Amino acid sequence: MVETLTKDTFLEKVFNYEENNEFKYTGKLPAIIDFYADWCSPCKMLAPILEQLSEEYKEKIVIYKVNTEVEQEVSAIFGIRSLPSLLFCPINEDPQMATGALPKVKLEQIINDVLKVSK
Repeated sequence: MVETLTKDTFLEKVFNYEENNEFKYTGKLPAIIDFYADWCSPCKMLAPILEQLSEEYKEKIVIYKVNTEVEQEVSAIFGIRSLPSLLFCPINEDPQMATGALPKVKLEQIINDVLKVSK
């Protein structure tokens, strides 16, 4: 299941930017963070794909959503300028950002290559 994060849950589960200047993912499983807005058509197209992936990769990765309209501070920290923006957070490696409603096949490739997770 995809979980929507608030600023507080983002600080707790992903990265505490109030205490650290350099990004350090604090989660236990690799993550995808979807920066979206309710009015964004490509975001709406991406949402069911992310739900499918959260089921298919259950207990291997976590998928979070951040509503850029509500959590403007979190969005600003990451310089989100286009939607959807996806932040891929592997364990102990640098995160990578992608923009646009990527097809499921491309997301699976990124999960495999960047997050180092296979089905």
